[in-house]
Amino acid sequence: MKITWLGQAGLLLETKNVKIIIDPYLSNSVEKIQPHFWRRVPVDERFLAIRPDVIVLTHDHLDHTDPDTLKHYLGENTEVCVLASGNAWNKVRREFGGIQNNYVQFNRGTEWTEKGVRFQAVYAEHSDDCAIGVVIHAEGKTYYVTGDTLYHERIFDDLPAHIDCVFLPVNGVGNNMNMEDAKRFCERIGAVAVPMHCGLFDEKDLHDFKYENKVVPEFYKEIKRI
Repeated sequence: MKITWLGQAGLLLETKNVKIIIDPYLSNSVEKIQPHFWRRVPVDERFLAIRPDVIVLTHDHLDHTDPDTLKHYLGENTEVCVLASGNAWNKVRREFGGIQNNYVQFNRGTEWTEKGVRFQAVYAEHSDDCAIGVVIHAEGKTYYVTGDTLYHERIFDDLPAHIDCVFLPVNGVGNNMNMEDAKRFCERIGAVAVPMHCGLFDEKDLHDFKYENKVVPEFYKEIKRI
């Protein structure tokens, strides 16, 4: 599995058979509404030309479900499986349609298998009441993308016994874990951690995340050693 960080909470996962994009934000949509959230890192337009097989949308906030980004991937002639939690599901169906796109309402407890990759929606504690995390089983490994979430006991009830790598927010605002709680979260899971959700709208440094078994991602680069 090749995994590339797209900034904020965005990820591109690639196997031999499938391209998966999670929560892509590759526009300036947020700044138009909230000018203080301007991009510190420009959009790399190479990633707008990708033709994904699967798009996962964990919740309906603009930096995760962004029509200005999604219009590059969804149209009348595309054939994309979109796994979207309830509120995001309603938005993308209204915005894009397309008779060949498959919009799957991907709420907590739902599982979906696409081209040999199994996706499992798990609980997330966030201000979108339909927010989820996603566990991805592929090529013999288990990856967990928390989505935007606070530390919450209910999350652990949904997780598999073994996780190889967890991707999680550590910015500590907007109903996300701060670095201290994210460290406790990772220690409890015991997986390699990839901290995210810093550096695009703020000056926070992901290297300040004190969990020892971590890999700090770089914008638009493959995340290795996971």
